[in-house]
Amino acid sequence: MGKPYMRDFEQRNQHFDRLAKTPDLRWLGQNTNHIPTHPAVKEAMIKCIQDEEFHSYAPPAGLEELRELVIKDLGLEKMSALITDGAIAGLYHICHTFCGSDDVFLTTDPTWAWPMAFVRSVGAQVVQIPIYGDEYEYRLNPHRLASVISEKTKVIYLVDPNNPLGSCCTKDEIEAIAEIARSAKAYLIHDCTYRDFAYEHHLAADHYPERTITVWSFSKWLGFAGLRVGAVTALPDVIEQLAMAPPNNLGSNIVAQRGAIAGLKVKPEWLSSVLATTRENQELILKTVESIPGLRVPVFPSHGNFLVIECVEAGVRPEAVCTILSRHNIMVRQGAYHTETFGSRFIKVSTSTPREWVEEFCALLPASIDEAHGMTENVQLF
Repeated sequence: MGKPYMRDFEQRNQHFDRLAKTPDLRWLGQNTNHIPTHPAVKEAMIKCIQDEEFHSYAPPAGLEELRELVIKDLGLEKMSALITDGAIAGLYHICHTFCGSDDVFLTTDPTWAWPMAFVRSVGAQVVQIPIYGDEYEYRLNPHRLASVISEKTKVIYLVDPNNPLGSCCTKDEIEAIAEIARSAKAYLIHDCTYRDFAYEHHLAADHYPERTITVWSFSKWLGFAGLRVGAVTALPDVIEQLAMAPPNNLGSNIVAQRGAIAGLKVKPEWLSSVLATTRENQELILKTVESIPGLRVPVFPSHGNFLVIECVEAGVRPEAVCTILSRHNIMVRQGAYHTETFGSRFIKVSTSTPREWVEEFCALLPASIDEAHGMTENVQLF
């Protein structure tokens, strides 16, 4: 029975609590990685627990071995790393450190929505550049970015590969975006959470090291979403500002950090199997979508571990499709989670999952689209 006068955050939390308690839920909506973990990673975390290492705080900027491995993996030797409680905690801290009242925070539409909430909470203005649609090729054209830069632009937030679209900047685009940020003397947050799934990826920090802040996560490629460990890298003077008052000043989860260290050491072996499964799943979804009138995958191949499926031409609402699939223990995401402007056009499906989950989704999709045509009631999704 629901609580009287329930607040939005209570409803949201109870929604995800129900998902967490659902047996055999097919998590196809949050870009999480459900491919079985490498044995060496499990062993490292089990050893940490057995040794009861968790009684002590971890170092405030992260275990030195992990910090060094992060810098090595990214290839940013002149940078410094700050280990965070997942990428989102790093983004929260960056937004609150470098944005203030009347500053402009410039990003795309769609983008990952939470950093916009973070900067609005400190009085900054959010400006979004539409990139959804064939006319934009589902990507950020640097000329369009340059056209909206102003003297108030404090931060450019680039999710690359883009979540939810799966598009990825070319080397020339990254160089141009970096130069635009430099000319504006703006901070460039390069959120490359999904870089490990990209066919090719280029770091803005290589071209604009002075004020580029690279944000990276272990949630997706290593499957650590529930363990909360990420990293922020930048030049030492930028990290010094962030290290003055971080929200995790007593260190991030030490069990997760031990697992992350082990994960980076086996990454070449591990990631090759993850990518193979992810891309095979995307091929299967594409084939299924192409067989259903009105559906299409606008960005393929995706450089993330997910695909956008447009359903607007099929005449169905994304929320209806999500609700119908949820009755079969399949969780996919409605577009409105990412964008108010374009959210009515698509659903998003994760692909770094066991093959059988995607096969179940594909088997149910045709009938789910048919059923969604007759569904008009409002449903509460988050």
